[in-house]
Amino acid sequence: MPRLRTLNLNDNLLSGPIPTSICEMEHLCDLHIGRNELVGEIPTCWKQSPQDLILDISSNKPSGVIPSSLGNLIRLMSLHLNNNKLQGGIPVKIKYCRNLRILDLGENKISGSVPHWIGPRFPLLQILRLRENMFNGSIPSQLCLFLVLQILDMAVNNLTGTIPNCLGHMKGMKLNKSIDEGNSLSPTYASAVVSNSPPAITLMDWTQEHVVQVVKGVDLDYTTLDLKLMVNLDLSSNKLVGPIPGELTLLSGLQGLNLSRNFLSGGIPTMIGEMRLLESLDLSNNHLLGTVPQQLSKLNLSHNNFTGPIPKGNQIQTLDDPSIYADNPLLCGDPLQKKCLEAEAPQAPEEVANEEGKLEKVTFYVVIMLGFVTGFWGVVGSLVCKKNWRRVYFNFVDRKVDMVYVIVAVKVAKLRRRLRRV
Repeated sequence: MPRLRTLNLNDNLLSGPIPTSICEMEHLCDLHIGRNELVGEIPTCWKQSPQDLILDISSNKPSGVIPSSLGNLIRLMSLHLNNNKLQGGIPVKIKYCRNLRILDLGENKISGSVPHWIGPRFPLLQILRLRENMFNGSIPSQLCLFLVLQILDMAVNNLTGTIPNCLGHMKGMKLNKSIDEGNSLSPTYASAVVSNSPPAITLMDWTQEHVVQVVKGVDLDYTTLDLKLMVNLDLSSNKLVGPIPGELTLLSGLQGLNLSRNFLSGGIPTMIGEMRLLESLDLSNNHLLGTVPQQLSKLNLSHNNFTGPIPKGNQIQTLDDPSIYADNPLLCGDPLQKKCLEAEAPQAPEEVANEEGKLEKVTFYVVIMLGFVTGFWGVVGSLVCKKNWRRVYFNFVDRKVDMVYVIVAVKVAKLRRRLRRV
């Protein structure tokens, strides 16, 4: 079948090695043999093809390295080698596939550092997926040169260093505010096609594509229009350090941002609440601290060192799952069981407090003296001024003194008689 253009054998039970005869199909445009039981190594006989090509060998069991002969497919638009047992590094000759829109190498055992030439070499790349491999080293700043990249998934590797600030300048992850008042993605893709692609190159047929993305902890298989419009940045489960770059908040088209399970420190950039399209934000299992910004969408802040009350109002009021705030000992407020203490009244300055203390003492003594004077002269003054009152008062006192004297004398006499009898 030398003139065969499309071969779709996805989702079968094909086994055995991949035949080298597929390299002889010069007019082949679409090769889909994913999700089978194919083994062995990927053929190394790939030759230059005059046709745009989509190649899907994902979810099989081929081992060995990625053949460098794939670099001969200069019209290659989509390469899916994910979920296999490939190892080694990314061959340098892949950089000649300048028309790539999708490069999915996830779920393998590919090692080494992420090549610095990936950014400038793939001006049309929209999806780069290196998830669950063994990549090490730092994230190259050359990735910031992608013109139309909308999905960057480098999760579950051994990447170190800091997150490059320039990732916040990737145009493909921003909204173009001049079109539909900010609800359209950047049209850079169209200009890139005109300036970088040969006239024979056609636009991507997204109906033939599928890419798995982890959103809110769930593996979702994106296809067709959903995949074309998905904008996601996932750097989770690495060994990244340092603060979260504030420039990431410039990615106004982001729907998902996952930086969890790293060693990031510092606080959350305050402008992150302005990312209107952000549906999933996962910053859990880091060393972040500070307070939680007021305006946030779906988020996971567990296992950090945040402090203070959980903000009330706006979108964050709907986030009633306490697990997204777990293991932040100094965080309080709904929906956590730990309630925030009322703010203490502001303390007066020390000098003012001393003056108030002195005034209270003086007032106390004045009141005591006034009470004594009032009570004393209320009685003594009346007796001095009224002669009849004096007579009555002193007669009353004399009678009471005599009465007491008689009672005491009688008691003493009785006691003496008892003592004599004994």
